[in-house]
Amino acid sequence: MVKKKNIMKIPQQPWQQNAFKYGITFLIVVSSIWSASGLEITLERIIDAPRQIGILVGAMFPLDLSDEALDRIIPKVWESLFIAWAGTVIGALFSFPISFLAANNTSTAFISRITKQILNAIRAFPELILAFVFLPITGLGPLTGTLAVGIHSIGTLGKLSSEVVEGIDEGPLEAIKASGGSKLNELTFGVIPQVIPTITSYWLYRFEINLRASAVLGVVGAGGVGAELINQLRFRDFPRAGTVLITTIILVLTVDTISAAIRKRIIQGKIKKA
Repeated sequence: MVKKKNIMKIPQQPWQQNAFKYGITFLIVVSSIWSASGLEITLERIIDAPRQIGILVGAMFPLDLSDEALDRIIPKVWESLFIAWAGTVIGALFSFPISFLAANNTSTAFISRITKQILNAIRAFPELILAFVFLPITGLGPLTGTLAVGIHSIGTLGKLSSEVVEGIDEGPLEAIKASGGSKLNELTFGVIPQVIPTITSYWLYRFEINLRASAVLGVVGAGGVGAELINQLRFRDFPRAGTVLITTIILVLTVDTISAAIRKRIIQGKIKKA
């Protein structure tokens, strides 16, 4: 007698799920085509783009490494670094206490809701828009870029930090409360030791983002290396523009590497303690 093999049947998905998937796919394709047509993207331009990029990159080499060029570029690169660092410090100093007001477990529901909406409003404006807002007040220069980067960092770091606070282990807080500790004791000895490693890693990661943002802010006169890059491209001095780009890339890669190594050590230390 031949035994019948048990063949596992793959459950059929309801037609509603298939229709939803196909509908989403169709909408993505149609919206992509519509966006491309609005941006005047044509097949000829896409095909010709690599050649145009090759011409531009070729015009930048050999790089202009003269003393005159480096004397102009290096201070601007350092200025971008200073803007990013100062903006990160502003964001860290203000977002840290604000995160406790935004978190549900360390604040009242009303204050938490209001604080989160304020942080959302701050994050709604990119650094470039904030730079335009500060330009009439602070004028051209690195102060405008620092304020733009710092304010935006408050919104982003405040949201991320509040989520870290909301995800803490309530066990230490219960122990402090049972031993008669005050709310300040709970915050100082129960909350902050848990959140500071993760929040510190967020500060470092935000510094990397701010460094890239500070390079872009120079385009609108808010200090940094971006202004020097625009000037060289405007005068079609491509070798010097290439020097600006390569110097900026080296700085960003160096900062990213160091920051990633520090963040890795922080996270590994947190895991070992846990």
